[in-house]
Amino acid sequence: MRTVPAMLATLSLARSGLDRAAHRRDEAGLVGTLLNRPTTRVLVLIGDQAVVTTDDAAPALVLRPGPELAHLGDRLGDAGAGAAGGTAGVMVGDGAGDPAAASPLTAYLGTDAAGHDHVLIALPPGGRSAEDASPPADGTSRLAVLREVGAGLDDTDAGLFTCALALANWHATHPRCSRCGAPTRVAAAGWTRRCPACATDHFPRTDPAVIMSVVDEQDRLLLGHQAVWPDKRFSTLAGFVEPGESLEAAVRREVGEEVGLEVGEVAYQGSQPWPFPSSLMLAFRARALTTQIRVDGDELEQARWWSREELALDVATGELLLPPPLSVSRSLIEQWFGGPIRDAGASWR
Repeated sequence: MRTVPAMLATLSLARSGLDRAAHRRDEAGLVGTLLNRPTTRVLVLIGDQAVVTTDDAAPALVLRPGPELAHLGDRLGDAGAGAAGGTAGVMVGDGAGDPAAASPLTAYLGTDAAGHDHVLIALPPGGRSAEDASPPADGTSRLAVLREVGAGLDDTDAGLFTCALALANWHATHPRCSRCGAPTRVAAAGWTRRCPACATDHFPRTDPAVIMSVVDEQDRLLLGHQAVWPDKRFSTLAGFVEPGESLEAAVRREVGEEVGLEVGEVAYQGSQPWPFPSSLMLAFRARALTTQIRVDGDELEQARWWSREELALDVATGELLLPPPLSVSRSLIEQWFGGPIRDAGASWR
């Protein structure tokens, strides 16, 4: 039996080169002030996409100087978004379908090692503002989603895109107060929503989820297939942590519910944010005490054990399609396998 490997190396979306400088978020008019400084760098989200360079081997975010986009802040009426009052909402996609979520968002993301402040402007697709922020027609840049380019971005850009998308997704789905139902306003430079009716502050939500490589006494790996996935796509098991539940208990419960296996040892391996829309993936390696698989037929349609030799052969022949490099699942599989796995690297959503 192989020795349990070291914890996961740095995960693609766990990287960051930015100081979030949370102490600055309550500075009055912070975002409006920064948008008028030429040293400020602006990340624009149009829906769930950002502008990136067209270098597929090493894509980079196209960040624009603050003054180039200050007119958007003026047009949106949110030059004071850093103050307590702030603006009224954000829209990324169609969110909650609530008029209170229909206006765009500005937020302060932090400062890089060179001293550049970074600001987010999140816009709904379509409209004049989105046209102003879209890539030029010279072919040097394009719009891309995080799943597509996240693994190729450098540490700073990966952290920026991940943080911006997670923050924008939360605003899009939480435009109203969960206590009284009134529309809330953005405060603390985009990091809080404040209810003017009952004075409740609401903070960005993150949903913890466990994801695990399950191995048996023969050191085989268990992978499962959901019915909604394309044929031959398999991944490690995963599920959300329930209220009042430890992470280890969540691993054992999810494995028991999805494939009917009993799990013994559970070892933490690492974590990364997964802003699709708001998860934090907590990775574990779990030792199965039983091997008879009984899929639940709900979340999973199929599941089976693979040896390393079987997995390598099935990947090589196209009989097994693995998750993309951006995912924690792929990292867990390669950790068990003992190194990188060569495949087509096709993206899946």
